[in-house]
Amino acid sequence: MPSASFTSSRTYVRRSRRKGANRIAMPNRPTGNIMDPMLQQSVHAQQNNAAATSTASATVAAASAAAAAAASAGSSNNSHSNNNNNNAAPNSSNATEYFDSGQSTSSAAAGSSAGLNQSPCMSNIYNSVQIMDTSDGNSTLASTSSAAGPSSSNSNSITCNSNFSSTSAASQGNSSNTSSSSSGSSSSSSASCCHQSPYDLRRKISAVSNHDQWCSSGSSAGQSVAIMVGPASSSPPLLNPSNSPACSSSASSASNSSSTSSSSSPSAIVQAPSTSATFPVSNAPTTGATLAQPPNVHSSVPQQQHCGALPVGGAAAVIEENNYMLPARKRSRRLYTQSGETDTAAVPSMDAGSGGSAASGSGPTAAQYLQYELADEVLLAIFSYLLEQDLCRLALVCKRFNTIANDTELWKRLFQSVFEYDLPLFNPELCKFVFEKPEESEYANPWKESFRQLYRGVHVRPGYQDRRQPGRSIVFFNTIQAALEPAFAAGSNAGAGAGNLSAGLSNSTSSTGTGNGGVGAGGGGASVNALANIYEENVPPAEHPGPLIFLHAGHYKGEYLFIDSDVALVGAAPGNVAESVVLEREAGSTVMFVEGAKYAYVGYLTLKFSPEVTSTVSHHKHYCLDIGENCSPTVDNCIIRSTSVVGAAVCVGGVSANPVIRNCDISDCENVGLYVTDYAQGTYEHNEISRNALAGIWVKNFASPIMRENHIHHGRDVGIFTFENGMGYFEKNDIHNNRIAGFEVKAGANPTVVKCEIHHGQTGGIYVHENGLGQFIENRIHSNNFAGVWITSNSNPTIRKNEIYNGHQGGVYIFGEGRGLIEHNNIYGNALAGIQIRTNSDPIVRHNKIHHGQHGGIYVHEKGQGLIEENEVYSNTLAGVWITTGSTPVLRRNRIHSGKQVGVYFYDNGHGKLEDNDIFNHLYSGVQIRTGSNPVIRGNKIWGGQNGGVLVYNGGLGLLEQNEIFDNAMAGVWIKTDSNPTLKRNKIYDGRDGGICIFNGGKGILEENDIFRNTQAGVLISTQSHPILRRNRIYDGQAAGVEITNNATATLEHNQIFKNKFGGLCLASGVQPITRGNNIFNNEDEVEKAVSSGQCLYKISSYTSFPMHDFYRCQTCNTTDRNAICVNCIKNCHAGHDVEFIRHDRFFCDCGAGTLSNQCQLQGEPTQDTDTLYDSAAPMESHTLMVN
Repeated sequence: MPSASFTSSRTYVRRSRRKGANRIAMPNRPTGNIMDPMLQQSVHAQQNNAAATSTASATVAAASAAAAAAASAGSSNNSHSNNNNNNAAPNSSNATEYFDSGQSTSSAAAGSSAGLNQSPCMSNIYNSVQIMDTSDGNSTLASTSSAAGPSSSNSNSITCNSNFSSTSAASQGNSSNTSSSSSGSSSSSSASCCHQSPYDLRRKISAVSNHDQWCSSGSSAGQSVAIMVGPASSSPPLLNPSNSPACSSSASSASNSSSTSSSSSPSAIVQAPSTSATFPVSNAPTTGATLAQPPNVHSSVPQQQHCGALPVGGAAAVIEENNYMLPARKRSRRLYTQSGETDTAAVPSMDAGSGGSAASGSGPTAAQYLQYELADEVLLAIFSYLLEQDLCRLALVCKRFNTIANDTELWKRLFQSVFEYDLPLFNPELCKFVFEKPEESEYANPWKESFRQLYRGVHVRPGYQDRRQPGRSIVFFNTIQAALEPAFAAGSNAGAGAGNLSAGLSNSTSSTGTGNGGVGAGGGGASVNALANIYEENVPPAEHPGPLIFLHAGHYKGEYLFIDSDVALVGAAPGNVAESVVLEREAGSTVMFVEGAKYAYVGYLTLKFSPEVTSTVSHHKHYCLDIGENCSPTVDNCIIRSTSVVGAAVCVGGVSANPVIRNCDISDCENVGLYVTDYAQGTYEHNEISRNALAGIWVKNFASPIMRENHIHHGRDVGIFTFENGMGYFEKNDIHNNRIAGFEVKAGANPTVVKCEIHHGQTGGIYVHENGLGQFIENRIHSNNFAGVWITSNSNPTIRKNEIYNGHQGGVYIFGEGRGLIEHNNIYGNALAGIQIRTNSDPIVRHNKIHHGQHGGIYVHEKGQGLIEENEVYSNTLAGVWITTGSTPVLRRNRIHSGKQVGVYFYDNGHGKLEDNDIFNHLYSGVQIRTGSNPVIRGNKIWGGQNGGVLVYNGGLGLLEQNEIFDNAMAGVWIKTDSNPTLKRNKIYDGRDGGICIFNGGKGILEENDIFRNTQAGVLISTQSHPILRRNRIYDGQAAGVEITNNATATLEHNQIFKNKFGGLCLASGVQPITRGNNIFNNEDEVEKAVSSGQCLYKISSYTSFPMHDFYRCQTCNTTDRNAICVNCIKNCHAGHDVEFIRHDRFFCDCGAGTLSNQCQLQGEPTQDTDTLYDSAAPMESHTLMVN
């Protein structure tokens, strides 16, 4: 059965459902508050036959079945039956005083015999208290009967009539009157009590019908009514305490008493607390006087409607029903005044040690006044003087006490007086203590719940060791070591460390006496030893295996903490807890965990290690926090400082070292912040690691920690350093502003770094060298002074799905024979190349986006290698890809586009393969090859260039094979200045200029290419160039198929030239190519047709194309060498002028263009002049080298 404990209602409900034996059946009681004095009225007496039975235990049964059960148990009894005809008037009935605990379920008090489990009626239990969890909605009915002793002539009995379907004889129409005989002035009374709480909020249905049923069955008894109100004080006057737990009264079992009902003296014998204190109300003049006059109680019920005048099922029921819908402070207070004409009530005056006598008068008892009439604010003020155990007991008295005793401010004050925290601290799971804002808590009273969870702990608080307080079982020590010694000794029984908790905090239900109001105070209350320890009952050892020690504010210097068991050390102070509780040592480690500390905990402390400056002991000997092998403590919310120049602030080393370090501040240390080594593991979360002289974190020698969401910054060395086969999993860490790299991997180390932010490093972001490995996945690497990622000296990491951006130098820098897998990264906005590969490095670069760089996209130089495939390289300021100085990368299936200069740039002996790439929409050429570079360019699509498609110049070489080169603003392929590439099986078409332009001494071999639909000549050979054309197909051009001019020559073998507008092969004056086996057919010869028809040649060419024919100069019109006049204009427009033949070459007519002084007679409106005799505009070369 639940105790008067900290346990919340939800906790008990869950426990009671698990433990069916602890659940209490709830009877079907009638609704409505028929026992409320406001609703009582006179009961018409009827003549009934009643049987009186007196058992050995002085228990008076309400039903004949209960009496039969008692008789069959073998107890001796003397029964005396009296048949009385009681015709009592309504004004002669007893005025019933009612005391209720405010609960909704009736149960028998502990300590009763087996018969109590079969009947809802209670008897002869006066000093036993049923202590229940007050928030469960269960109620305790303590029915008591007492005798003064062997010589006592007074006996009280209670008959409880209920509507239980299991009740036998009493529910069949006959009420039992228990008769007891007495001599002299002895008096007796019989009570018919029905238990219905006036504060029962669960019953919302109308009370009318059940009131009628209840009253009809109760009034047939026709007996006087007596109600025992409340339990007695610590010195009960009417019961022998030694017999109370067994519900027996040997002294009174030999005496019989009888009672007759009289209309002349109707009275109710009311058992009241035997306290000398009374409650003055109204105009009672003297404190301590008995309440002879009824109190003048202000109530929402009209005063003229006295209790006797209120009908049971009428307006009073409606009033009471309305009261159900209001909170406790809003309900009508009860009127205890009785009509002087109709009702009187006897209020006994009982002193300790005397049986008491009935006194004439009416008014509330002390218990009734305390429970129903005393203002909430007054009760709250009284309760504020109590400690936690007393409050828990008070919460069991009734619902009103429960509500007030669970006041949040009461428990906040208690909590802060013990633990000093500004917020509730919860222990929701093993090795976890967390503060929570009260308004965000799931508990109705978070302060009380926190108190319950932490109550098992002992306290280190200098000056408090000798303090003892009744109602509180908390142990204090002056030093940590003093607290640790008994704590370790009590490791198997952690409750011993905190002492036995007192009544109200456990599940015990038996007691030897009751206190005032059921509180259990004083010697008569439920004793501490009678209750189970809350640690054993309510906190399973599996959840809290070790002792709990609270360290209060102070500077604990020199204490040696060598922890080898499951102890929890928690700082306790207001404000910033960790700053207020300081542990410091100058020699040896401040705190050391060794084997056995599996579930140890250290939290909310400051740990300092301050050795002498001259100390030179090796760094692996002294630490602020030392965690050895085979232990797994938790270090939480601690501040860790070390001034040692040779050690580390925190060292975790050894096999199976697996701590949890979270929310700690490891900063301003003169060495390494956190050092994990020698196969150690552990979880490190939400730590602040900053401003340390060496690395923020070292991981080495196969250590494999898990580090999440740490903040590692402003170190005077590297942020995280993994080396000598160190491993680990690093997730969502913020690493920034460290003097060297944010993350360094060296010498076979292989960490996994996921979703970290590595930024604003004073050198690089990630530095992998000397055979380093590692996986770097989904990180954000940005704004570092050097490259975002450095890979060198045979290192081979994986860089995947990272964002690498805004670096002050490059994005990824691979050099010194570095390798690595660089894939699915987003690399942008860096000051230098997005990826730089040099000095025999050979990475795999694929599926990356490299864009908007302030320099180039990918830069491969100094014999760099690598496989670069399926990347998207775009919108970079300089070349999309640079390949130079003996480098031989392989580029496959990349999309290189929208650059502000060249797409792919080979220069200074740059080599490599360019296969199956899309290269388009560059401001300059799609591909440039120069200065001895000799790449293989195969299967690419090169289009949309604002200059040419491919430009080979300055001695460039290369093999261009099976490419599609189209829709470029100028020539598809430019070959010039002694360059000698090989073009095989390419398709060069739809150019807005010529197909292939070879000039300025250009060479090359053109084999089996398809050249078609270009605006200018399919192949233009000029200025001393000498290429070789074999088996090409040149067709559908808007000008000539092949044009050779300006002293150039060529070798043409087995080419097919057809369907070109100006002719198949057009040769300028003095040109003598080598031709062999060419097939020139079906060309349109538009030039010859225009000359034959007398048209100006400008009409067929305008200024965009250059038909080849004879051109002249007019001396009369002062034309120069840069002007040309077609033969028909000479005959017509310049007839009779002094003219001169120049040569047969490609030009357009300036006369037809309207640029001469005489208007052309063969042409229409004049047009803008352009140069005539020279080749197409020269391609723009890349200015990249100028930048370098």
